[in-house]
Amino acid sequence: MTSPTDPFSASIIPFEVPEQMRAFAEKGVSQARDSYAKFKDAAETHNGTIEAVFTSANKGASAYSAKLLEFFKANTTTSLDFAQSLFGVKSPSEALELWTAHAKKQYETFTAQAKELAELGQKVATETVEPIKAGAAKYYTPPAA
Repeated sequence: MTSPTDPFSASIIPFEVPEQMRAFAEKGVSQARDSYAKFKDAAETHNGTIEAVFTSANKGASAYSAKLLEFFKANTTTSLDFAQSLFGVKSPSEALELWTAHAKKQYETFTAQAKELAELGQKVATETVEPIKAGAAKYYTPPAA
């Protein structure tokens, strides 16, 4: 037997949601699911992009550091060879000639090394930005001209 004070009793008139409200709620839930799926896809794509940027930057920084060490080693060896050759000079004019030749060679070497480092830096920057450009191209189309 049902009690009139029992809220779960079968004697209570069932509440029915109007069809329009039900359709509105279902549409809202469907839109929320679609929005969440799009957000999740975008987040996963951006995570991949960020990972690619850091991987590329790390690789580029390693290459740049390796190139700096290579230049340091070469320049140190050249300076030590120059110092050793200075011990064998017999006259001040020979020392001046040796010094001038070494200075010219070092200037040319430093210029070439600076150019090479600039090119490497540009390459690293371009490769690091490439995943960002590729990711942005998926979501943004340029306006029609």
